[in-house]
Amino acid sequence: MADAPLKIVEGQALSAQQKKDLLNRLARIEGQLRGVQKLIALADAPSDCDAVAQQMAAARKALDRSFVQLLTAAIITQTGASADLEEARERAARLAAMLDKFA
Repeated sequence: MADAPLKIVEGQALSAQQKKDLLNRLARIEGQLRGVQKLIALADAPSDCDAVAQQMAAARKALDRSFVQLLTAAIITQTGASADLEEARERAARLAAMLDKFA
């Protein structure tokens, strides 16, 4: 049975379009990871490890890119919705700390 599509809620973190774009990107990464699992299951020759490593690296890079997309979208949305310059600075500082912590 297929999973039901996720309901995208409106909020202050990200716009609905930003969420949709991120979810689409993650769905593609999920497909890549399923492909990696299949490659691992079918690996027979030593050279098959090269293909697995290449696909893992591609999936990792795609996930890293989605992280950058998340933070970029959050910066645009959250600082743009700030009531004043001080609030925008506080939000930007919080997002910068998140970048420092997780990147």
